Amino acid sequence: MRLLFQKLLNGIAIGSVYALFALGYTIVFSILRVINFAHGAVFTVGAYLTYALTGAAFGRNGQLRNASLPLELNFWLAMVLGALGAGVLGVIVERLAFKPLRQRGSDPLLTLVSSLGVAIAIVNILQYLFGAENYSFGETLGSMRASVTLAGGDLPVVIRTKQIVIFVVSMVMVVALTLLVNRTRIGKGLRAVAEDLTTARLLGIDTDRLIRLSFFISGVLGGIAGALIGLAGSFNHQFGVAIGLKGLAVIVLGGLGDIPGAVVGGLVIGVAEAFVPAEYNAYKDAVPFVVLLVVLLVRPQGILGRAQVQMV
Repeated sequence: MRLLFQKLLNGIAIGSVYALFALGYTIVFSILRVINFAHGAVFTVGAYLTYALTGAAFGRNGQLRNASLPLELNFWLAMVLGALGAGVLGVIVERLAFKPLRQRGSDPLLTLVSSLGVAIAIVNILQYLFGAENYSFGETLGSMRASVTLAGGDLPVVIRTKQIVIFVVSMVMVVALTLLVNRTRIGKGLRAVAEDLTTARLLGIDTDRLIRLSFFISGVLGGIAGALIGLAGSFNHQFGVAIGLKGLAVIVLGGLGDIPGAVVGGLVIGVAEAFVPAEYNAYKDAVPFVVLLVVLLVRPQGILGRAQVQMV
């Protein structure tokens, strides 16, 4: 029972970050009805920015060999600034990959391919600058205890402080986004644009500004998620590729465009991964898609999604 509880806690911690990452996908998809494939690259940049702002040095195989910034911020401030930087990058991605095609009325498939091209470019720039080494934040939580033991005996339940931090920060961001969307004037505008972009524009809503804002929020969420997963382990320039695929599985599993669905989907996939036996760890990345396949066979619209009625 204790081992079961331990795995459940591990799954909830990593699942909360999957949910936070997937929310970045969700907020853009709900407005433009297209997946932003550059989100995984923005997520990776968030981890690199946070790492750089803590004053850590980069490896020897990239263009910036043994380089470090002339400052040493604590992890929390570095994470906030790194997330803001990722948000700015999200806006730049929107300007480069989305706006030109949207103004021309191009097929959404072209926009998807365009965002994929930007993602590949960002990943290659990261590799050129910082190399292919794995980086880790190490022990960056100051004087906080490394872990908390909930039970003694032969099989104690141990919660690492990093897991608590990851879960709490992720859930705070989820609640903040929910309040922003449901309780503020900006959120009302975002919901209007998500409902019908053309009608919102005709009603005098500055849709371009709200689309930029959605990409900024998406980038901030991705940047925080990148820093949190980097805190839990190591990262490199291809860090966002696997997470990006899992994020797609999360939003489809929970229900496309649904914020609570993204949270539920992230937690389900995180817990499912945690229960993979150690001898099958090599196949862990397949778990999200197996879970997704099983759920979609039973409920094609996702766990919390609503079936779309098409008028003919």
